Amino acid sequence: QVQLVESGGGLVQAGGSLRLSCAASGISVSIFAMGWYRQSPGKGRELVATISRKGGGITDYADSVKGRFTISRDNSKNTVYLEMSSLKPQDTAVYYCNRVGYSDGWGQGTQVTVSS
Repeated sequence: QVQLVESGGGLVQAGGSLRLSCAASGISVSIFAMGWYRQSPGKGRELVATISRKGGGITDYADSVKGRFTISRDNSKNTVYLEMSSLKPQDTAVYYCNRVGYSDGWGQGTQVTVSS
């Protein structure tokens, strides 16, 4: 059974930084392309960052976060991270991680609130 537990969110001022973590169980994050998604009130879920599976580690980002967010993966801890810097109020959302292309296994997410 897939379980993904996101943590690390919080309230931060514009320009600040946060590091989100996604601890996985029931799967190995190394064999999947993993992604961080976010959802704001009244909006659909948006894919903001991906990392390719296994040793490739190729990353890709939505234009809205490029240059500010960094996705990484620690296979030994079976955990995916999202480093966020230069945060903006429009980054406020609930952040989730999941395997790219899968519709099941969503966790509870972690709330990120950026104040102006």
